[in-house]
Amino acid sequence: MIPQFYLITPLIDDALAFRAKLEPVLSTGAIDVLHARFAAKNDAELKGPAAALSSVVQEAGTALVIDMPEDSRLVARLGLDGVHVSKPGKALDEAISSLKPDRIVGIGGLKARHDAMEAGEKDVDYVMFGEPRADGSIPPLAQTVERAEWWATIFTLPCVAYAESLEAVTALAGTGAEFIALGPWVFETPDPAETVAEARRLAKARVLSLAEPG
Repeated sequence: MIPQFYLITPLIDDALAFRAKLEPVLSTGAIDVLHARFAAKNDAELKGPAAALSSVVQEAGTALVIDMPEDSRLVARLGLDGVHVSKPGKALDEAISSLKPDRIVGIGGLKARHDAMEAGEKDVDYVMFGEPRADGSIPPLAQTVERAEWWATIFTLPCVAYAESLEAVTALAGTGAEFIALGPWVFETPDPAETVAEARRLAKARVLSLAEPG
């Protein structure tokens, strides 16, 4: 199975300026889910930027999720596809109760296998492993590979494995994870669209190599 791609944006201050950077990336057809992160300090500031991106993202056939807002009802009002919750707890329970089954609810910040299994027992759409921590540090790639392989082998609920670089894509593509997450680093490369296209090529090559006899 060739994994799909989940793209996490940097914090967006100017949605219209970022839209110009994003459109070529979406045109690759490689991004299945976009996790748009905004610099807005509250829901009132979030409305305009989120609306400015939603049409171009969804027209590309890409699902648009955002960080859990103060009022979860905002997601439906703006016609967004769902939310990503940064850690287990009250916010996750609120997201599930208010947004399911019509919207996507994903969960990250899973520090241990037990946390992942507990989250997986709830009505979530995916669990994420290996994403940057609150302090900006990133778990070792070997840990993310191990966690994604473990999950993909045992559970049917999709998992998202975070790639901190293009080099990490090859390793993660062999885990069986349904999604590989590409981070804000994509937009720091000279050609983000080409970077995403290359990530897809690497993932496909890895999966096909594993399927070869012998």
